[in-house]
Amino acid sequence: MLLAAVADSYGAHSLAFDALLGAVPFAAVAALASFGDYLDTRDDAVLGFQSLLWGVAVALLVLSCAMRSASVSGVPPLAISSLVACLVIFAIKTVLALAPWALRLTDLRPAKP
Repeated sequence: MLLAAVADSYGAHSLAFDALLGAVPFAAVAALASFGDYLDTRDDAVLGFQSLLWGVAVALLVLSCAMRSASVSGVPPLAISSLVACLVIFAIKTVLALAPWALRLTDLRPAKP
């Protein structure tokens, strides 16, 4: 998706469309796998939120692809907005994934009390 954003900024809208279209099946499989992991545990709220974010990312990817395919010239603003929203979702997912390690680094205690 980052490739699509860069391609859009340089005016290569067909490359951006191809990149987004290629990302849809991978995001859908990741969403299904994440939801399956959540159903296996059901006690991890962060994993459930990650699954929800995957689903929203897939919906935004499909929306962006649909808007781009129907466009005659240029890129509709909704397609760009959904791409930016998808990038924000992946930034949130990155923060959620790195939060446990960051908390572990800040929790410095002596080894023996």
